[in-house]
Amino acid sequence: MNKTEREKHYKQKLEEMLSYERKLWESGIPYVAGIDEVGRGPLAGPVCAACVVLPKDFDVTGINDSKKLSEKKRNELYSIIVERALAYGIGLIDNKRVDSINILSATKEAMLIAISDAAMMLTARSQNARDAKIGHLLVDALKLPEANIPGTAVIKGEEKSVSIAAASIVAKVTRDRIMAEFDSIYPAYGFASNKGYGTEAHFAGLREHGICPIHRKTFVKL
Repeated sequence: MNKTEREKHYKQKLEEMLSYERKLWESGIPYVAGIDEVGRGPLAGPVCAACVVLPKDFDVTGINDSKKLSEKKRNELYSIIVERALAYGIGLIDNKRVDSINILSATKEAMLIAISDAAMMLTARSQNARDAKIGHLLVDALKLPEANIPGTAVIKGEEKSVSIAAASIVAKVTRDRIMAEFDSIYPAYGFASNKGYGTEAHFAGLREHGICPIHRKTFVKL
């Protein structure tokens, strides 16, 4: 695939991934939020959710499920997304809370925080704050009635909705940076590379040193 063909492919993919948003925009809902999370499976660290509200003229190609992008590409797109988004928010729930309430409940809590943060940013940035309200949520796989905002659970949403894909990128880059910081504090587990997931190096660190303060006790099985 040459450069021209690749650009055509990316533009076509973007058009396909805008289908959910366009239907909602055309129905009279100007502010549509995409929500996704990362970190449900790791043995350590927080679960992180992001909420992103994109403008109707968003035309950035190459956005996809964050897991399918290189770290370099994720970081590039992260910078563009947070610059171009009408609003975005981050929700973090730490390992102790995950252990206390279970990972599904923690994921929903993180999402609700992210939505609240994005809503506040949207209002703060709008010239007409009264009308600047998120009107619909596009959530990867989960129903989120707790948000009290109409929403759609989109299975494999990171591949089907550009707003959800953008949220997945923001969430993953945010969490990866947090885990890199934890690696400098707890270097025995390889957090910078494994991000808290159960790799052999991570298990070797656990066997030698035991758990550290950011491990999820309900997840670690030695």
